[in-house]
Amino acid sequence: MKKFRIALLSLLLLLILAPWGYANQVDLRIFYVNDFHGFTEPSKASAHEASLGGIAYLAGAVDRARGKQPGLLLAAGDMIQGNPWANLFKGKSTIEVMNAMRFDAMVVGNHEFDFGPKVLKQRMAQARFPVLGANVKGLAALKPYVIKNFPGVRVAIIGVVTPETPVATHPRNVTGLTFSTPESAVRKYLPELKRRADIIIVLSHCGFQADRELAAKVPGIDVIVGGHSHTKMLQPELLGQTIIVQAWEHAKALGILNLKIKDGKVIGFDGGLQEISPASGAPNSRVQDIVARYERQADSLLQRTIGETQVDLDGAHVRTGETNLGDFVADVMRQTAGAEVALINGGTIRTSIPQGKITVKDIYAVLPFDNYLVAISLTGAQVKAALEHGVAKLDEPSGSFPQVSGLTFTYSRSAPAGARVKDVTVAGRPLDPQREYVVATNDYLVAGGDGYTVFGEALKSAGDYTNQGGTLTSSKLAYNDPGTWLRDLLITAIQARKTIAPKTDGRIKAVD
Repeated sequence: MKKFRIALLSLLLLLILAPWGYANQVDLRIFYVNDFHGFTEPSKASAHEASLGGIAYLAGAVDRARGKQPGLLLAAGDMIQGNPWANLFKGKSTIEVMNAMRFDAMVVGNHEFDFGPKVLKQRMAQARFPVLGANVKGLAALKPYVIKNFPGVRVAIIGVVTPETPVATHPRNVTGLTFSTPESAVRKYLPELKRRADIIIVLSHCGFQADRELAAKVPGIDVIVGGHSHTKMLQPELLGQTIIVQAWEHAKALGILNLKIKDGKVIGFDGGLQEISPASGAPNSRVQDIVARYERQADSLLQRTIGETQVDLDGAHVRTGETNLGDFVADVMRQTAGAEVALINGGTIRTSIPQGKITVKDIYAVLPFDNYLVAISLTGAQVKAALEHGVAKLDEPSGSFPQVSGLTFTYSRSAPAGARVKDVTVAGRPLDPQREYVVATNDYLVAGGDGYTVFGEALKSAGDYTNQGGTLTSSKLAYNDPGTWLRDLLITAIQARKTIAPKTDGRIKAVD
């Protein structure tokens, strides 16, 4: 009897001291956002649509949904850069909001690097949550993963960012850093995480299609919380045994994923997106105060009216086709540089402007990056090569899709990449492969941004090319103004015109 009592006591003690047992089902709730880009206020794409977003309203929705159930609040990258509210303070304002919301983890997005490594280190030091990047080497402050313990379940969160980051930010921002594939990074850490945790979450800033490929190639991932492609996933997708989610963009939606876990395994799930707007419920007052404080600091500059547009300016579809805003920006660049042609990546343009008054803030949101105007002499063959690159990725919206001025071209969707561009004209005449044309672009593309290598190769071919701290010199340069950002050129152009009403005119056409 004595031995029985000792054994029973030992068993009870083991159960008390053990961190958890698996006898009962555990419910875990995951809240997620991605591609916030500093858009704090509700906004609308056109004058006829309802406003969506508002980070204080999103924070309020998180507060109400958290309740007493165990939960995680995760950010899938591109949080600190994009809108002037974030850019003017180099992301400090965003991290302060995220601290107030009590985020559990964030993965770096490619645009977290846009202010350079020094600023990124400052933002990571400011954050009261881990910033992850398992496939980034050379930045010690980035953690590969974090483990969160809840009653009954241990959750590992590993972060990966697109390996295309060196061409999705200015290359100078990632000097000394290397980016391995997400697949290799997850495979490297997965055995270790399987020993230390029950549930594996990949926090990914790689894009929806890349997340699907990762799930197919690497078994053992329970959940992928994604970003980068701004995908509006109304419902979670199950691929094999991996659940994939993503929550659109700009705080317009809060993603909620409910997991039912038993014996350390997911046995059921549901979830979706909750659209965020002023109608969502009361805002989080603390976050609202932070937003207002930074807005007051910036408002004297940003709220100044510079002109008016008589039509909606479309920045939402620049990654798939010609838009009136893409045409207008490219026209301003070509005219300012005195070039024959202008070509930029659609990803340069980040948002739309509804019909009505235009403020400095609107232009800062449209062109948030610190890029400047460059014009280079290219042969007609090189111009065509740039266009081919621009329409090489048509399976999903791509930032490399071109917006142009001074030329027209057609392309075939059914033709293979690299052989899609058909009829090209400059000033109404067929493109001459041998002739040189002055082409306006930006320093981001010259540095190889979005995979556009032709501009940099053209500069280097002259043999006298230098790049000192982002300042370019070459005999192939026809225009180079590193002291003026593109957004400031656009502001000046709108102020001069006072009223604008750009229309698309068939510069880019798909022929099948």
